[in-house]
Amino acid sequence: MDSSAIRDQTVLVTGGAGFIGSHLVEALTPHNDVRILDNFSTGDAANVPEDVTVIDGDVGDPIALQQAARGVDIIFHHAAIVSVSRSVDDPRRSNETNLEASLLVLEQARQEDARVVVASSAAVYGHPDELPVTEASATEPMSPYGIQKLALDQYTRRYAELYDLPTVSLRYFNAYGPRQQGPYSGVISTFLEQARADEPITIEGDGEQTRDFVHVSDIVRANLYAATTDDVGEAYNIGTGAKTSITDLAETIRTATGSSSSIVHRDPRPGDIRHSRADVSKAAQTLGFESRVDLERGIHSLVEETRLAPTGSEPEFLERSA
Repeated sequence: MDSSAIRDQTVLVTGGAGFIGSHLVEALTPHNDVRILDNFSTGDAANVPEDVTVIDGDVGDPIALQQAARGVDIIFHHAAIVSVSRSVDDPRRSNETNLEASLLVLEQARQEDARVVVASSAAVYGHPDELPVTEASATEPMSPYGIQKLALDQYTRRYAELYDLPTVSLRYFNAYGPRQQGPYSGVISTFLEQARADEPITIEGDGEQTRDFVHVSDIVRANLYAATTDDVGEAYNIGTGAKTSITDLAETIRTATGSSSSIVHRDPRPGDIRHSRADVSKAAQTLGFESRVDLERGIHSLVEETRLAPTGSEPEFLERSA
């Protein structure tokens, strides 16, 4: 789907200066009136295009949210505290942002009669009983973050049923891509930083644990599909359907960077999920979504981007597909 499929709409992206949100903003801006609501606690103003309306405020502030959402047609809700460890350390604060503020977003959407696309997470599943994980798999989240995302996921779908509000929940698996940095970055950006510095690539555990890594450009396309589908009130897994071990990931990054880094192991994180892989057949059949960027290509694009364009130009496939 081309980003021009959404045209002449007034759109709000909460967390629109952040990792995924800023890529979504870039895709939407050429053909729509786009607004961002972001408190810039983790987002970066450098990620925001010049012709976007920016409301510098917290999604949990009803006045700022009302200002940002007035008259909108679509809300993409990406504002969140995405750190699992931070949710464990401070579950109350995490809940205020990830759930209580999200309810304000849903209520504001009711006032505006606006479609809502919500960023959920594979964390809702916890330790899966079987692979690949389907949307009907058991949900046993292992952290406050996962609990909050599951509650939001449920609220989002019930709002469609109870209030006839068009909502879609997207359960992202392991997202990666340009601009993923800082204290809440994923394992890929951490490994890349270590490899570029020729420091040891540090794996927590034996490295045989597996993940489904999905590029941000694919996540952007999933959001565009969700914003135009007639099949609302549903949750969809957004991943590739492929599994990669953490050892294979480290070796791919070491090769792509030409690094001399060694690969070392340390104790596993308590409660870490052993294996995760998405069943994406529902998203494929209902939304028409399929991932386009395999992991090796995505890793090489990140390495090349850093080598050739340290100021932040996007790889060509991101511009085309988003």
